[in-house]
Amino acid sequence: MEHEVFVPVPAERLRDVLADPARVARAVPGLQQDAGAEPVAGRLKVRIGSHSITYRGTLRLSGGEDGTYAVRGDATESRGTGTVALALTLRVADADGGSTVVLGGTATADGRVTELPPESVTSATARLLTRFAENLGTAAAEEPRPASVFDTEVPPPSLLATDGERDEDDGHGESDGSG
Repeated sequence: MEHEVFVPVPAERLRDVLADPARVARAVPGLQQDAGAEPVAGRLKVRIGSHSITYRGTLRLSGGEDGTYAVRGDATESRGTGTVALALTLRVADADGGSTVVLGGTATADGRVTELPPESVTSATARLLTRFAENLGTAAAEEPRPASVFDTEVPPPSLLATDGERDEDDGHGESDGSG
């Protein structure tokens, strides 16, 4: 399987997102993360044709020295014994007006998904990968948020008064009635 998606943001910004497991987790369409678990773990409901299958599993992403990313995932049906395992290589390439995300690799499955028409499974897989790449692009286009309030500048510059504002406030504040 090989799938390619154009994303209208620079490749370097996409690589920044791919280096952050929490941002990768937010890019997985429909992922309901498990509290207290590794960032890309939880439940994922997949719609294939008129069927929905919910899987519980993990996804691991690691960067290679050649600029590619290895994506490994394992999941089990939440209601059943079927499993899915995937091994993908993700590559981000510069393109005119943005970048291209190229995903290639293999997936193996058993259980309910094997009872569905192969063209429906292929279509659902392509849709999931496209939405994932688009969500990576959306995350890359946004300014990164601080991890917590403790990572922000204290006090924020917007709350600091300038010298002119301090002079203006001196003696011209609220009246206490004595004056």
